[in-house]
Amino acid sequence: MMKIEEVKSTTKTQRIAHHSHIKGLGLQEDGTAIENASGMVGQQIAREAAGIFVDLVKSKKLAGRALLMAGPPGTGKTAIALAVAQELGSKVPFYPMVGSEVYSAEVKKTEVLMENFRRAIGLRIKETKEVWEGEVIELKTEEKDDQTGYGKVVSAVVITLKTSKGSKTLKLDPSIHENLTREKVTIGDVIYIEANSGNVKRVGRCDVYNSEYDLEAEEYVPLPKGDVHKKKEIVQDVTLHDLDVANAKPQGGHDFVSLMNQLNKKKKTDITDKLRGEINKVVSKYIDQGVAELVPGVLFIDECHMLDIEAFTFLNRALESTLAPIVILATNRGYSQIRGTDINSPHGLPVDLLDRLLIIRTTPYNLEDIIKILAIRAQTEGLKITEEALQELSNIGNQSSLRFAILLLTPANILAQTSGREEIAIQDIQEVHDLFLHAKQSAKVLEQQADKYIS
Repeated sequence: MMKIEEVKSTTKTQRIAHHSHIKGLGLQEDGTAIENASGMVGQQIAREAAGIFVDLVKSKKLAGRALLMAGPPGTGKTAIALAVAQELGSKVPFYPMVGSEVYSAEVKKTEVLMENFRRAIGLRIKETKEVWEGEVIELKTEEKDDQTGYGKVVSAVVITLKTSKGSKTLKLDPSIHENLTREKVTIGDVIYIEANSGNVKRVGRCDVYNSEYDLEAEEYVPLPKGDVHKKKEIVQDVTLHDLDVANAKPQGGHDFVSLMNQLNKKKKTDITDKLRGEINKVVSKYIDQGVAELVPGVLFIDECHMLDIEAFTFLNRALESTLAPIVILATNRGYSQIRGTDINSPHGLPVDLLDRLLIIRTTPYNLEDIIKILAIRAQTEGLKITEEALQELSNIGNQSSLRFAILLLTPANILAQTSGREEIAIQDIQEVHDLFLHAKQSAKVLEQQADKYIS
């Protein structure tokens, strides 16, 4: 009897994070906020303000400016920042960091900030290159005996590329075999090979294979048109930090081709201000010539009150630079001390920096909003919950915090499964609430039993 086994899909499951449900700001075409859309609930004024901010970024009229999102803990500041990233799209650099990241025993605070600044500044390079492009219909290697006498080595790569106009068979240098292997090129893929450098780029899988039952999702592209050997405009997106790292150990000239070729080098050394200055000169020169286009991205600094006066002074100066990204700061502090000083200031930020900021205020969620957010989170995590349990959990969130209520979802689901139920019931929520304390309960216990703790 033939044995048949079910094959489980090998598609990678994405980890569910705190903000996995955020898909955008949830705005209509006229910029007004929808009550519940794209994973966002409530905070209409803050979302509409963020929408205007996104439009300014896209029109490139906000470089060197900064935005501050201020509000109590758990009011959606980070969610709005991540929604801004979703609205800007993958082509605009978005780099998140936390204020405490700047404190390191090995690297200066200003160096950490400068590195992250340059990670958030994109460069779109347009070059016309001579390439061989097409669908791979044949791929084989020729081997010869190794000079050491042990085994064989690749002596050449034979590849046949096909376009709508015809096909050509190429015999390539063995060094290109590494590039083909790194890009995981197989028969049926659409690729192009740069004639000068030998760099290989896998564009995707040819759409004639679209009916295949692949376990992993593939990006399908049409069969290239024209000749196999052609001149093609190549668009490459990099950040200034990519160029800094690639050229930390300069080899060759300082022309644009040399700058780009260093991206494939492996040896790195320290990045100096002098090196950054040289790269800035070359980048500015090629922007003026129209070869490259600057794409100011977004640097998101969460818990910005953790920065000190030295870091704030650097931010003030860096925002005035011609090569500066848009900076989004977020804080949950009211009047507090500026780190490194004995001065109290709004949000723990220096007044001269506050003068530069557009400020968006977030407000606490009401009970209705909490119910909607918890329902979205349950759906995102694939959990089933009864109406009564959802109402009970929302009441807990309203009395403690939204974050605490979200954290109780998964333990409550485990209790439900242990009891043989597929849905989270109200008794699961009540039991898990008895098992775990929220911050206010823990503080109350400490107050009542202060003599039993070491202080």
